[in-house]
Parts: sequence; C-alpha cells; structure tokens
Amino acid sequence: MPAITSGKVLVSGANGFIAVWVVRSLLEQGYSVRGTVRSADKGKHLKEVFASYGDKFEVVEVPDITLEGAFDEAVKGVDAIEHTASPFHFKAEDPAELLEPAVKGTVGILESARKHGTSVKRVIITSSVAAVLSVPSSPQVFTEADWNDQAVKEVEEKGREASNAAKYRASKTLAERAAWDFHSKHKAEVAWDVVALNPPMVFGPIIHEVSSPHAQNTSSQTMYDVFTKEGSAVGSGSWVDVRDIALAQVLGLQKEEAGGERIIISAGAFSFQDLLDAAPPSSKHQKGTPGAGKDAVHQIRFNAEKSVRLLGLNYHTMAETVADTLEDWEKKGW
Repeated sequence: MPAITSGKVLVSGANGFIAVWVVRSLLEQGYSVRGTVRSADKGKHLKEVFASYGDKFEVVEVPDITLEGAFDEAVKGVDAIEHTASPFHFKAEDPAELLEPAVKGTVGILESARKHGTSVKRVIITSSVAAVLSVPSSPQVFTEADWNDQAVKEVEEKGREASNAAKYRASKTLAERAAWDFHSKHKAEVAWDVVALNPPMVFGPIIHEVSSPHAQNTSSQTMYDVFTKEGSAVGSGSWVDVRDIALAQVLGLQKEEAGGERIIISAGAFSFQDLLDAAPPSSKHQKGTPGAGKDAVHQIRFNAEKSVRLLGLNYHTMAETVADTLEDWEKKGW
C-alpha cells in the first residue's frame, strides 16, 4: 500500500494511555482523527485536550467492541485505522474477560473495515511482546518470528486456574493471530494491509484522564509503585516510552514498506532499580539501592532492530522518560 501521509485516521479506544498519545501524534503531524470511546462521558476529556484542533478531531461512541458491527459506522470515510482498544490487567478470573474483547474487538474492526471501510489503506494493530515471548529455561532474545503459544496452551489446559500473566498474554497472542488470519483470508477482497506493533511495558507522562495515581493504567501504576512503595523495586522486564510507541503508530502509516510487517517496539531491557537510578538528583522519590540493577539477569530480551531500520524510530532514554514522568506526577500533585 502507498504511504499514508494525510487524511483521516480512526483510533479505537482513544481515551487509553497509549491511544491519547497516538491521537496527539497524528494531530501534530496534520492528520484528522476520529477517536472511539465507550461513552460520551469518556470523550469529554479528549475534546478538552484537543479543542485547539477544531473539527480535525472528533469523538464517536462504540459502547461494546465485542458486538457484531460495532465499528461499522466508525470506519466509514477514514484512510487508516489504529486499533488500540484491548484490556490490559492481571485481575481476570475467567480468561474470557480478556480474550473476548481482545479477539472479538480485533476481528470486529477488521470485518467492519472489510464491509464499510472503502477508503481504508492500512490497519495498524497495537499488539504486545506478550504475543511474542514465552518463558524460557535460559536467557533468550526474541524476535518478530516468535509467538507465545505457551500462554495459549496454559489457558486452554487450566482455564480459570491459569496464571494472570498467561491469561493476558494469551489474549494478545490470539488477537494478533486473528488479525493476520483475517487479512490472509480476505486479502483479495480488501484494499488495505495490516501492521502489528509489539511493545513491552510502556512508561511515560500521562495525558489521558486519571482521577488519582491509583487509578492509572497497569504499567504506569507499576512505575508509580516502584517510586512510592518501599520494596517495590524488584524484578525486571523490557520497556518503551509511551511517546515512542505513539510515534511508531504514525511512522507505521508513513512508511510504505511497513505494510504486512510485525514490529517489536522496545527501548531495551531494564530492572526496576534502573528506574530509580535514572531519576534526576532533584527527585524527592525513594532511591532504593543505587546500582543494584546492573547485575540483573534478563531471561527475556527483544530484538527491536526492525523498528529502527524500517520505521527510523529513535528511542527516548530511560533518564528522559523518568524525568518527564516524575515532572508529570509533581504537576498533578502526586
């Protein structure tokens, strides 16, 4: 498909942590944006944040993304789709709480695009490295060729007794696989291609509506706990700045060669102590045990070379992300 450098983009779940930054990045680069929210109330904050863009930004309601035809009206007249709406938490008892909205929402928006998205040229799916990794027996570097069949198998075998991590990871794996399968099946019928972006833990400043630090999205809450709760700086993972995954969504439209690609978006591996060590000297937050993270053994790493080569992505440093996030908390009185 040709590069999409202008026009209108549909962003699903536009009031989410990542999605609001996607909307902002698109608007800043001259696109018009139609954002979906579950209710009019959830769209009020968005309208206030992006009021200066006038009619280049609009909000539409999609109350239940699992319903057939939920996105039929929303996809009409847009040139591209950024599908970000999918639950992310580790509290589901029944795996269906995560699997159904993840899979049905993804297939539903693609089906709506097939039937009614006559001007759509590209659909970008916000997947996750949760759909890439498996728990290895020794340190491993994962690439876009890897799939998390391990989590899917655990959920199939254990159901409600599966781990919360497996339930979430299975939802992302099955949803992304469903997207690729759908496009493969209907490729001859549609004028659009698919791109999947796979980020790890996402940190950074917040511009979506949050009533308190304890009402944040999962990854932001995790970072907040590290800085405010004694003994929380334990563990490790991989990370990316929210502004970088948002920019990747825009670059994914602008780079013709991104079509049909699966792309890991990751700034690298980290320990939670690394977050504390990256705080500026002026920070009032706890410091943990400085330097303790340097010896962390990372069982899981991700090769994000494709994001640099294909998208030209230039990642924020951890020091930049931490400083900007702490400043954001202070402005909010947190």
